[in-house]
Amino acid sequence: MKTALLLGLALFSLNLQAQNIIIDPNGVDMGKYQTDLAECESLAGQVEGQGGKGLVRGAIVGAAIGAARGNSTQAKKDAGVGAVVGGASGRGATAAEQEKVIKNCLSNRGYTILN
Repeated sequence: MKTALLLGLALFSLNLQAQNIIIDPNGVDMGKYQTDLAECESLAGQVEGQGGKGLVRGAIVGAAIGAARGNSTQAKKDAGVGAVVGGASGRGATAAEQEKVIKNCLSNRGYTILN
């Protein structure tokens, strides 16, 4: 259980760092860029969260694995592990989609995205 929790937290922290967008600053008015970035981040906030869906899917898979292994106690433990990992995975999917929206938005506003 501890291993799965640590794995879930590691995946979540990696996803928080994913929105480090690098642009080519050559000829860019950084004040305007900050305004555009804030507007693009606001638009990315419209991405529907996937954390809850991942959590539910993970719990179902974990419970099924636990049930196959033999008893209800194990099924409960495995459901908890699955929920943690599934929730982290769902948050990762949301963060990736938000980053994609931000990059597309900035690119459409004329910025050269380097990553």
